[in-house]
Amino acid sequence: PVGLAEVGIVLKRLNAMAATVPREAPWLAPRASLWEGQTFESWMRRNVRTGVARDILRLAIIGVWAAEPRDLSLLHVLFYIRSAGSIELLTDTEGGAQQDRVVGGTQLISMRMAEQLGDGVIELENPVRRIEWASDGVVAVGDRVSVRAAKAIVAVPPTLAGRIAYAPALPAGRDALTQRMTQGSVIKCMAVYERPFWRERGLSGSVTSVSGPVSVGFDNSPPDGTPGVLLGFLEGRAAREAMDLDREERRGIVAGCFARLFGPEAADPVGYVDKAWAADEWSRGCYGGFMPPGAWSDSGAALRAPIGPIHWAGAETASIWNGYMDGAVRSGREAAEAILTQAGNPVT
Repeated sequence: PVGLAEVGIVLKRLNAMAATVPREAPWLAPRASLWEGQTFESWMRRNVRTGVARDILRLAIIGVWAAEPRDLSLLHVLFYIRSAGSIELLTDTEGGAQQDRVVGGTQLISMRMAEQLGDGVIELENPVRRIEWASDGVVAVGDRVSVRAAKAIVAVPPTLAGRIAYAPALPAGRDALTQRMTQGSVIKCMAVYERPFWRERGLSGSVTSVSGPVSVGFDNSPPDGTPGVLLGFLEGRAAREAMDLDREERRGIVAGCFARLFGPEAADPVGYVDKAWAADEWSRGCYGGFMPPGAWSDSGAALRAPIGPIHWAGAETASIWNGYMDGAVRSGREAAEAILTQAGNPVT
């Protein structure tokens, strides 16, 4: 009880600190230099007294960023809270960012948007390898097709934007940003069972575990309840350690964890799939990019600033709901509106 009470106190304190961080320029916060010079881990060790509270806060950090508290600057955590509105909105499964899932998968959003654009507009399987730019336009060079345009919006995480070759080279500040703003580490795991047996015992299938290796889990069974699916996440250090294992080894680790949490029936799933996002060529990690100590002050101004005809967008550039689809949409609109305004066609 003492630990849980302290969690409530710490969350209020973090929300109050976050309220002083400018969403558009976190490095200009009144105490930015102090908060930028420490990790969340070091702040937590000095300001959180009980082990229970530290364990819960660590779970919150790895559940939101798929990174360890030692990886993130305190300023970045506070900016992220500010961009969402509160730490509760980031973590809650009722009324918060973890509440909903899209029937058919969130990829349907992109697929429906592509349908509205029509055929021949989107080039698939044609990754941009090089961007040649000058004051009068850009050429995006892909594997099969190259495109010439007056402007370009690069809407991928900074770590991926940095893997594109630019001619001429980008300014040092932007290049440093792409090297310092790294992605989280997560393996998304699903164990499949003939039925959701945990429901028969009155269990929800939702879990948070300080002992791991699965840190967060949910009942991911389809609406009709068949088959039963337990979804779990290996995040942060647990994901990095499991990355070198093969899938069968990960299956054993995850099923063993579920058996400890939900009973022996969970030890032998009829199916298992997982996705190691850090190994994916086009994401290099999840759930999004984050700043280590010093990065906001040194490179933050380069995150959104256009370079010649090149504009930047994506979840990492959002000032509201940074790191989320909501923020990605907002940042895309802002980049498009900036280009239209420059062209003399402001959005009204």
